[in-house]
Amino acid sequence: MDELRRLDLNLLLTLHTLLTEKHVTRAALQLHKSQPAVSHALAQLRERFDDPLLVRRGGGLSLTPRAQALMQPLAEALGHLNALLRTPVFEPSQVQRRFRLALSDYAARLVLPPLIRRLRTHAPGLDLSVSQASRDAMLAQLADGEIDLALGVFPTLAQNIQAELLFEESFVCIADKNALPARGGLSLDTWLARPHVLVSMRPDDGNEIDQALDALGLHRRIALALPHWSAALEVVAGTDLILTIARRSLPNARHLPGLRQFAAPLTLPRFAFQQAWHVRRDGDAAHAWLRREIWQCSQATHPGKP
Repeated sequence: MDELRRLDLNLLLTLHTLLTEKHVTRAALQLHKSQPAVSHALAQLRERFDDPLLVRRGGGLSLTPRAQALMQPLAEALGHLNALLRTPVFEPSQVQRRFRLALSDYAARLVLPPLIRRLRTHAPGLDLSVSQASRDAMLAQLADGEIDLALGVFPTLAQNIQAELLFEESFVCIADKNALPARGGLSLDTWLARPHVLVSMRPDDGNEIDQALDALGLHRRIALALPHWSAALEVVAGTDLILTIARRSLPNARHLPGLRQFAAPLTLPRFAFQQAWHVRRDGDAAHAWLRREIWQCSQATHPGKP
């Protein structure tokens, strides 16, 4: 207890933020403090623990072994303190917040309509700002605090990023019906010989379809790469293009005349569609409530039937 009396508890919060962010400027941003104030606090902490805690390595800051050992007990201690001070009841109807989300137009069409209806009913003071970015950019924005939540496919997660599965998704192919046999789909050789449409924020980004082809030593020709799911569906009509698309995009495809869906002539893995956030949001009741609402909305969507 004597040691605790001599320690400013705010320093423990600063320490946790510094060790989590491993960046003085980002820590200052999260703590709503100036960079010099956080640098001064770091100097105090180094003296208190008789350890540098953060050392410069490879152009960034890395944790010392002592700092790594402090991470779990520090997080648990702050969690217990947070629980003591946290408001016991969160009331969505009273919240006044704006959350920044990053998601593709595929996710926006799937999740946003039911989500907005739920927000207008249960949390009319909760506003959303929606942006679009590549997978890597979303994770970087979460780490830097530029966005609060990202929806997408994240095969690998950066440090301090958590994710929750919203649903598993599968692929289906779309083509103009006049460019297909009267019945069935295409052989693998014919499918590979045809020009394809790729939907991606960046054409050089990895995707599950080409990764599956690479594993078999195969390659397809991408005649058109674009970042818009909805436009991709429309450009296929009247051409020999093939679009391999997430199955839950299909409700709108049924209203496009002349298109037909068929199974890909190779096994394409299902993929996990997730919502991801930084661990700094774990104690935010409004953020947790929004995540639950998004999960509920995602469960209400159903893939189209081939």
